[in-house]
Amino acid sequence: MATTPRAAGIGRVLIAVYAVFAVSSSARASYQLLREFDQAPVAYLLSALAALVYILATVSLAKKGATWNRIAWLAVSFELVGVIAVGALSLLQPELFGHPSVWSNFGAGYGYIPLILPILGLLWLRKTNSTAEPKNRAI
Repeated sequence: MATTPRAAGIGRVLIAVYAVFAVSSSARASYQLLREFDQAPVAYLLSALAALVYILATVSLAKKGATWNRIAWLAVSFELVGVIAVGALSLLQPELFGHPSVWSNFGAGYGYIPLILPILGLLWLRKTNSTAEPKNRAI
């Protein structure tokens, strides 16, 4: 089975990092939602949202086809907007959170990888999109 250009070379590393974040943030969010929800519902719901985005990004980056390419662009773009919005909100309105989420303080609790990852993801999507099958252009 042929792989998508997004899943080759550096793309494999990117997908692997997304997969690690999908598993780790899903596990953390699940525990927090089940055991500690009343302590920081906003933060824990945002962590669950981040986990879902990481899962979707992992799958869509690994799959081939135009539909999966569009989903990858949407998921990774949403992730970047989410990290920036939650990061800014967690600094400007920290009382809303109670506890940190995956995207709080721009992902500081995770070495800022949540901020860097979507930037790298979008750059990779842009690079692999330009190597996709050429479009018919009128001269």
